[in-house]
Amino acid sequence: MRAYPIWNEVEACIYNSSKSYGAKQQSNVNVKVGTSARNSHDFLTHRTTCRDLEDGSKEFRFYVDDKLIKRAVVTSDKKLKKLSTRNLTKS
Repeated sequence: MRAYPIWNEVEACIYNSSKSYGAKQQSNVNVKVGTSARNSHDFLTHRTTCRDLEDGSKEFRFYVDDKLIKRAVVTSDKKLKKLSTRNLTKS
């Protein structure tokens, strides 16, 4: 497996097993809905970002339609710390 800070694991009824892929700084997923590939409409976009902090930690942010939903920091000693999303702006 490759070392990507953002890893996406996809489960869907069309696959026999899960599919996954990695990203280094940003991952965008556009979700469409409808009745077929030709008749599909934009539904939502979700985005995960990763940035390195000065202390060696990594900050992750998850957005749905450009609204920040959740953020967390993986510290330099590899522990996960969930952070408040209040009073944050889009970035």
